[in-house]
Amino acid sequence: MKTDHVDIILAQWKTQRPDLDCSPMGIVGRLGRAKQLMTVRLDDVFKQYDLSNIEFDILASLRRVGEPVTPTELYQTLMLSSGAMSTRVDGLVKRGYVERQASETDRRSCLVTLTPLGVSLIDKVVEAHVENEREMLSALNEDEQGQLAALLKKWLVANE
Repeated sequence: MKTDHVDIILAQWKTQRPDLDCSPMGIVGRLGRAKQLMTVRLDDVFKQYDLSNIEFDILASLRRVGEPVTPTELYQTLMLSSGAMSTRVDGLVKRGYVERQASETDRRSCLVTLTPLGVSLIDKVVEAHVENEREMLSALNEDEQGQLAALLKKWLVANE
């Protein structure tokens, strides 16, 4: 098997601290490097549609839910501050991808929903996004992808 950047780091630690088992660094380091590499590739797709990753997440969340949601529900789902969410939604409203609707039950609140233009856009972006993800994972066969998904799920369940 070929070596990667993390192998070099682990070898350096083994030389400097042979008494220390640094094997956890291999896993955590590789996950960190994978995240960096994936983020670049994911952002490349979003940029093709003039979206940031946060804007993609907002549009995708609205599409998945399939009904209007409050800004609070959106920012809690996406782990953003209310101010950041408001700014992003404002930008998406100006571009015609989402609209705010007055709440029928609380006049202090509103609901955010996709416009037809927003649905059309996010459907195209999600297709490109899934294909990009499929390509990123193509170094692993279907069984390996299933194993990786199961292991990551196990770790997340224990740590979230």
